[in-house]
This record gives sequence, C-alpha cells and structure tokens, in this order.
Amino acid sequence: MKHVRVTPLPSAVGMRTRFADWPLALRSIAGFWLFYLGTVLLRALLGPEAASAMTFRVINALVGVGLTLLIYLALALLARGASVRRMATVAAIAALPAAMILSFVSLRVATRTMPMGEQSRITTQEGLAIVQHGSNVRIVKNNGDQLEMNLPPIEQIIAAKMPRLIADGTVTWYFLFAAWSAIFIAMTQQQLARLTERRLAVAETAAHAAQVRALRYQVNPHFLFNTLNSISSLVMSGHADRAEEMLMALSTFFRTSLSLDPSANVTLAQEIELQRLYLDIEMVRFPKRLKVSIDVPDDLAGAFVPALILQPLVENAIKYGVSATRDPVLLTIEARRLDGGRMQIDVINRLAKAGKTTPAAKPAHEGTGLGLANVCQRLEAHFGERADCRFGPIAGGYQVSIALPIDNDD
Repeated sequence: MKHVRVTPLPSAVGMRTRFADWPLALRSIAGFWLFYLGTVLLRALLGPEAASAMTFRVINALVGVGLTLLIYLALALLARGASVRRMATVAAIAALPAAMILSFVSLRVATRTMPMGEQSRITTQEGLAIVQHGSNVRIVKNNGDQLEMNLPPIEQIIAAKMPRLIADGTVTWYFLFAAWSAIFIAMTQQQLARLTERRLAVAETAAHAAQVRALRYQVNPHFLFNTLNSISSLVMSGHADRAEEMLMALSTFFRTSLSLDPSANVTLAQEIELQRLYLDIEMVRFPKRLKVSIDVPDDLAGAFVPALILQPLVENAIKYGVSATRDPVLLTIEARRLDGGRMQIDVINRLAKAGKTTPAAKPAHEGTGLGLANVCQRLEAHFGERADCRFGPIAGGYQVSIALPIDNDD
C-alpha cells in the first residue's frame, strides 16, 4: 500500500462535514413553512379571504423558504460545531436581514396580487352606503346625497408609508425566522446528544476490547519468555544492575498499563511515558538493533489522547520491524501540530542505515491488521470524522500516522 502522509481534511471533505445536517435542515424548513401555510389556509376558510390573498401568502412562504435556507447556510458556515450561544447569535443576526427582505418583498407582492379593482358596497347601521370601485369611493346618504372621492392608487399609499410598513413587517417576520432558528438549534443539539451517546457507547466498547488486546500483548508468552531470558542472560553475565533495572521496568510497565482506564483519556506525555517503559524493556532485548527517537513538542504534551492508543502501533513496530531484521532499526515517535486544531502522531520504523534492503523495509502487512484496526476503530468512535488513521510502507521501513483533535480538557 502506498503511504500517504496525514494532512488536514481537504476543503471538499470539510464542506461535506459542515453541511452534514442538511437533511434535518430541509425537513425542518419544509415543515415550518407548511405549518405557516396551513394556518393561513385555515384562516381563509374561516373568513372571507380572497383567492388573491392566498396567492400572496404562498409567494411569501416560497420566499421565506429561500431566506430560511440562507440562515441555515450562515449557521453551517459560521457556527458549525460551535456552542449554542454562538449558534443563537449567528441565527439572530442572520434573521434580521432575512426579515427585512421578506417584509419588502411581501409589500411589493401585495400591490400586485391585491389590486383595488372589484366593486364593493357596505351599508352602515345609520343607512349610509359606501360604494368602492377601484380607487373611486362614493358615500350615499339616506336622502340621496352623494359624496364622491378618488383615493390614490394603493401603490402610492404603500410607497408613501414604505419605511414604516417595512419596519412593522420586519418585526413580524423576524419572530418567524427566530422561531425556526430556535427549533432547528434544538433539533441539532438533540441529534448531537444522541450521536455523542452512541459514540461514547461505541468508544467504551472499543476501549475495553483494546484493553483485552493490550493485555494479551503484554502477557504474551513469547514476550515474557524473551524478557525473562534477557534478564537471565544479564544475571549470568554479571550485569545484575541492568537485570534489576529491566525487572523494575517490566514491573512498572505492567502496573501502569493495568491501572489505566481504557475508556478515559490521558495526556500525550503520559501515553509517551508508558511507551518509554515498554521500549526500555525492548531495548534491553535488542541492545544493538533497536534505536529509539521520541519528539513531542512541549505545547502538545498536555493534549489528551485515548489511553493505550499508541500501544498496538509500537508493539507492531517492534514485532514486525525490529524482529524481522538483524540490522539496526530506528523507531521514531513524533508529534506535530496541524491546521484546524488537530495534531498528527507518527510511529515510524525504518532501517538506521539508509540504502540497505532487508525484511524491515517490507514488514509483514498481515501482521499489522489487528492492532491498526483497533486504533482506527477507537479513533473513529471517539472523534468521528475529525480523526484520521493512515499507514503504509515507506522507503526503508513502515509508517503509521494518526491525526486527532487537540483537546486540553479531559
């Protein structure tokens, strides 16, 4: 498999992630404006509302759907994954111009869909008859006297009071857009809560499975046999101090790894320290074949990672890198910061002498499946699409790279 270094998510992937909740947005927008049309239709059925008025309402609803989609775009681009306060602030700001636009459009549509063209007659209790035909209004008294006047066209009336009418309409439409925003934010938070619960359940299951696998690696008879054999060789050769040091390292490694809660997070510094204990033991086993280089910047040492996330990677690097060759192998663990609030951790094993070709250059890929699958599954369960896991051969060795968000809060 060709190795590809982990890079920040491409823009296309970022856009898909940013608009991942678009089905929920479309359903909420459609349901909201259908409810609006339902209420105005019910009002029309209960009162003498003209068909032209219903046309006016339908046009308002269609324009409202488009403007609500723009509010959703603002939320997705400016407040995706942010706090509820930030989402509410963005929605409140975006709803204002949307309400002003819909108020203006509704006034313009009103002047075209509801002209004063039909004749109407109203008779008051006093016997006055008010007859309206277009812009002409006649008031007929009981004695037959008439008062006739011509009103200005409705377009002129609306134009004269346009600022006030737009302001009044803006208030009404603003509360409608604000109502949809509140409903949508509540629905997204509920969906996020359910997703988080599912991820936590999967993460806990994967973490316990990882602990079982880690325990199997740690008490592997072959590993213990080689470790104890190395200790015995040190004692027989008169290096009792080094044998004692190795026993202490083995004891500390078991005690530390077994005391960890695999469902919890630890700092990167703590995770690296656990791997140092393991590597100290392996360096005694392979004093001339294993060299270790660890590079973790101070600003990333306090970042939290899932407990035991590096153990399968380091185990594989030793088992299928160092053990597969008689030449010196350099095992490197390094971390660096990525854009977008993420960090990348690389576990690399390559020949210490460049230009040589040995089995270490082509480690057994089938042997890395279990450990890598464990790591990738845990990252996906813990962080979702914000994490990444890639691996493959490189010149003279093998590299595994994981990327995950930088979280300084346990």
